Amino acid sequence: MYDKCVKLLEERGVSLDDIVDLVLYLQGKYHPEILKDEILLSVQSVIAKREVQHAILTGLMIDKIAESEIDMDPQLRAILLADESLYGIDEVLAYGICNLYGSIALTNYGFIDREKPGILEKINQHGSQCNVFLDDIVGAIAASAASKIAHHHGK
Repeated sequence: MYDKCVKLLEERGVSLDDIVDLVLYLQGKYHPEILKDEILLSVQSVIAKREVQHAILTGLMIDKIAESEIDMDPQLRAILLADESLYGIDEVLAYGICNLYGSIALTNYGFIDREKPGILEKINQHGSQCNVFLDDIVGAIAASAASKIAHHHGK
């Protein structure tokens, strides 16, 4: 299932290196000595959790269905394609990922979701691809990996 999730993220335009860069954005000033290889291990361990895999599969499939010809409630499709600000289910799914890694993950997620650095900025440019869930899932994975690093390094 891990490989399927990584492939799905890549198909949607997000590499593990993109997520590593987000974690570095969150933790780099606190741990300037940290290596990208260590961050990658943290990202991979987050994605290896079954609950995270379920969130990836669920959220990204909803994004794909919204942009496809598959029959879907027209109001819901319009909400998803517009990425309406009051539609918060995407954030709720992200919170589910962060809750596995504690309050630091939640605060990291709130920060990165507001700032939209790196790949998150690109995802949010709303081209022809529906990324309602993608940006929040990627942000939650990065925030959770950053939390793991913060807990491990004790800062």
